[in-house]
Amino acid sequence: MGKKDKKSKSAEQKARVAAKQNRKATQKDVKSKSKRNGDDDSDADNVDLESVLEEYAKQQAQILKVIESSCEPPSPRSSSMLIGSPSNANELFLFGGEHYNGALATFYNDLFVYLIDRSEWRKVTSPNSPLPRSGHAWCRGGNSGGIYLFGGEFSSPKQGTFYHYNDFWRLDTTSREWTRIECKKGPLARSGHRMTFYKNYIILFGGFQDTSQQTKYLQDLWLYDCESYVWYNPVLPPATQKPDARSSFSFLPHDSGAVIYGGYSRVKSSAVNGKQNKNGTQGTRAVVKPMIHQDSWFLRIAQPPADAPTNTAPTVRWERRKKPANSPNPPRAGATMTYHKGRGIMFGGVHDVEESEEGIESEFFDGLYAWNVERNRYFQLTLRKPRAPGRKQPIADRHGQRRGRGKADEAELLRNLAALETKGSVTDPEVMVIDTPQENENDSKELEPGFLMTMPHPRFNAQLAVSDDVLFIFGGTYEHGDREYTFDEMWSLDLGRLNGVRGVFKRELENWQESEEEESGSEDADDDYSEDEEVGDGESSGVMLPREAPPSVEAQQGTVVPESEADVETEPVESIISDSRPYPRPFESLRDFFARTSAAWQDILLETLKSQDAAAAQSVKGLRKEAFDQAERKWWDCREEITALEDEQEEAGIGEVVSLADKGSAAGATGRRR
Repeated sequence: MGKKDKKSKSAEQKARVAAKQNRKATQKDVKSKSKRNGDDDSDADNVDLESVLEEYAKQQAQILKVIESSCEPPSPRSSSMLIGSPSNANELFLFGGEHYNGALATFYNDLFVYLIDRSEWRKVTSPNSPLPRSGHAWCRGGNSGGIYLFGGEFSSPKQGTFYHYNDFWRLDTTSREWTRIECKKGPLARSGHRMTFYKNYIILFGGFQDTSQQTKYLQDLWLYDCESYVWYNPVLPPATQKPDARSSFSFLPHDSGAVIYGGYSRVKSSAVNGKQNKNGTQGTRAVVKPMIHQDSWFLRIAQPPADAPTNTAPTVRWERRKKPANSPNPPRAGATMTYHKGRGIMFGGVHDVEESEEGIESEFFDGLYAWNVERNRYFQLTLRKPRAPGRKQPIADRHGQRRGRGKADEAELLRNLAALETKGSVTDPEVMVIDTPQENENDSKELEPGFLMTMPHPRFNAQLAVSDDVLFIFGGTYEHGDREYTFDEMWSLDLGRLNGVRGVFKRELENWQESEEEESGSEDADDDYSEDEEVGDGESSGVMLPREAPPSVEAQQGTVVPESEADVETEPVESIISDSRPYPRPFESLRDFFARTSAAWQDILLETLKSQDAAAAQSVKGLRKEAFDQAERKWWDCREEITALEDEQEEAGIGEVVSLADKGSAAGATGRRR
């Protein structure tokens, strides 16, 4: 944010700025909160949220059946949820969210389906669906299929009062039907929490509860058994380590449970108040400061034995991991992450530095990272210029070209020898003709229409989802001065190629609407803006945001980091070559990698099955499928390091790597030294 001028601030404006700071802090969690400092125009006392929600439920009951129809892209919204369908790789689901325009907040409960292959949006209306909300969490159902949703929040239009949900839902992705799951006990109402899955369990952790006066962050763990329809709240021994209370963290599935990284909370601290005590010491006062967590935890889950009684809870244990290597710096809040084949794909975020009580300096990011969960290391993903087609050719054609080049070289050598015999110069243009290579049209290939070689505008709290190795980025929020803007757009990016960002849709930003409270004190605040910050040509009602980011700030300035996190050891960097299993070569596609290493992966799998006495029960088709799955995980696990090698080799003029075995026996003799 821009720095505020202390001298020109009235008492009313100072109160407004203080309320805005409070709103900004929780906004990094899941939502955008407005000023709620108890002014006369606040709606805290005259809005009955339960009556409002009952009216929503009555309107919902008038819908008699599930209706799905083609529609325009969703309206701008924040704190919604986007996920890839577990039953159809061609579908994305978007639900809920809120939109704050500076004066009023609007909450949604519409369900959208995006058909990827047809670039079509469809809206689903159902007689039984969750009420409007934002800040909810949902995840795939694992072995049970479907999508599970829990919690969220709703507020009055001016966000004077809040309501947190504790309802639990399942969405059938085929029929588009919602089913509310009733349980005797379950998690408390909350928002800002995260959910993931492990086999037949839904795992829920963290979040917060907001009472308008204070925000309470949570650290309880819940597991829902999709087979016995029961919530479990594992009780850990008092001395057992576990993650601190937090929200807006990354929560990813794992073969043995789940992993957590980062998060956001606010903790009590002390600050100098500028006054001296009677004894001459500096006075202090209690304050609440933001904390950006940088720790990583592994949740190990052991299912109950087969002969255990019904409804036996699984055994869980928290294990603290080392700090991930090469983690993004400075630490950032609102950096969302989605799961993709053993990795977490993270985008965006914001880092706040509290310059004073009346101003916040913020830096927004558009960086894209991949967190390798097994090696606990971050890799920054950068867009790559599309490679010129036609470089890779059949081996037979390459052999023919080599023979052709060999004959040409031999003829040129004879000409040079003849020139020397006649005492001429080999550099004489009349004797030696050098052909200047023509520029290949493919080398300067332009991007396909709709593609950009820059990441979308910096933002935080964007919604991410991956389907068929393609990352989708929906919405997000950016703040400029005292105003915040919700992006009305969606982008896609091929994680395998990284050859540009494609715009799915993009609409102009809406103008910020000032509330009555802001309008009364906006004369001085307007001085903080320059005339070129808004579009004023009269042809568009949209808003132009600056692309340039503020100057970088120190990693920990203005952010509380506990000593246990700051002193944590960094995970050592592990090389892919230390792994004895086959690994990809530069410029090798997944298909080529598996074709080359299929036998090796099947041998590895057979050895594993023999040690478990399960080799006989595996069919040939199943064995090959499992071998491909392992090869695919390995290919993606090494993707960032292999990409770096490809970039280095392309800079050196190497566009393709071919092993001697691939050249064939015919080419082996020609390359032998004599």
